[in-house]
This record gives sequence, C-alpha cells and structure tokens, in this order.
Amino acid sequence: MAVRSIEVEGKTTKEAITIALKKLKVTKDKVDIRILSEEHKGLFGMNGHKLAKVKVTLKKEHN
Repeated sequence: MAVRSIEVEGKTTKEAITIALKKLKVTKDKVDIRILSEEHKGLFGMNGHKLAKVKVTLKKEHN
C-alpha cells in the first residue's frame, strides 16, 4: 500500500517540503501541503531553536 501522507521536519518550511516531495517521489502540483509549525530561531543562537514541520498529502486523483 502506497504512502498517502507524511509529516516532515526541516530547518525551514521550504526544506521540509522538498524532503517530503523527494520521499513521496512526486512534484508539488500532486500534493496538498499543510504547514504544522514554522521554524523558530533562538535568540542570538541560544536555546529555543525549533524546526519547521509540514504535512504533505497526495491529492485524491494520485492515490
């Protein structure tokens, strides 16, 4: 059974989307993308750094 959606983290939302598309082996026009959380950089590089997280789901016609 093929994977229909995945959640991926990256340093930026763009990086997370790129990783997800590579894992699903599809192009951006074949998926729906939902940003679960934006990346956050810690103050002056200190604690508080948080990765971006996205959920990428294949559109129904591509399942």
